[in-house]
Amino acid sequence: MVTYIGTRFLRMVSVILAVSVFTFFLINLLPGSPINTILGAAAGNAAARAQVTAQLGLNHPIYVRYFIWLGHALQGNLGRSYVSQTSVAGTIFEHLPLTLELMVLAEIISLVVAIPLGIASGMRPDSWFDKIVGGVSIGLLALPAFVLGPLLIFVLAVKTNIFPPSGETTWFTIGSGYSPAIIATPQSLVMPALTLAAGQLAVFSRVLRGDLVSTLKSEFILMARSKGFSRWYILFRHALRPSSISLVSLVGLSIGGLIAGALVVENIFALPGMGTLIVNSILKRDYLMVQGIALLISAGFVFVNFVTDAVYALLDPRIRRARLIG
Repeated sequence: MVTYIGTRFLRMVSVILAVSVFTFFLINLLPGSPINTILGAAAGNAAARAQVTAQLGLNHPIYVRYFIWLGHALQGNLGRSYVSQTSVAGTIFEHLPLTLELMVLAEIISLVVAIPLGIASGMRPDSWFDKIVGGVSIGLLALPAFVLGPLLIFVLAVKTNIFPPSGETTWFTIGSGYSPAIIATPQSLVMPALTLAAGQLAVFSRVLRGDLVSTLKSEFILMARSKGFSRWYILFRHALRPSSISLVSLVGLSIGGLIAGALVVENIFALPGMGTLIVNSILKRDYLMVQGIALLISAGFVFVNFVTDAVYALLDPRIRRARLIG
């Protein structure tokens, strides 16, 4: 198990490093320059441009700038924003809690809804309930966030006034040396979380349903039934664990979808999280801010998948042995 974890950890570090390289070079290939944003009307002044270029270190070759940035990043210093001149790390940690709050709430909603639906459908395959759940799941998968979000705003905010349409937040300080972190009130996160969770809960419920149907046809389940055990005892004692292996893996992989979805949903509902921050930074060509956000997102995604692999191996030792041999 230790060898398996060590191998996965080295892969995690290599992936994060590769993402940092590609992101840094791709961002710097974008048209435009942060100098235009900083100087504004004075952007045509050659002397001013040369001065700002030297101050920002943009006069160095791109590979030199990358290694300078990487050296600082390994020490926990992600630099200062080209545009606002604020700490990149401080600005990120100001907006990060809201995005994490949204993602965690969306994941909880997905699992709380999907697991009972998946179990109920799996225990009665091809029933009217299973067919309804399957049809609704297909409908949720077909609705992108930029369609479902405005639809929820119209129904739950404009028509019924149950939830605020967007952007209500409160504040608290996460510690000295950092800006106040933005935390959304629970009421203002319900519609964004539902928008983000819709597609995931559809996938989770159908995956669990399919695995459960297959497991309930296994010989060890038939043996348990022949011993007279109740269907609920068989479900929770024998069937649910092997049927949840794919779901556990899928939950880890879904973090990438949550991150991408949060970037869209936050802009739909005017929530000042990481999604809004990265969009604004891209538009302003704030390279260091975009690079810092990309590094954090990739590190978080890879780390969650690392933890998921560890849990996956604990649930099924055959996976661990197969991956070590491969």
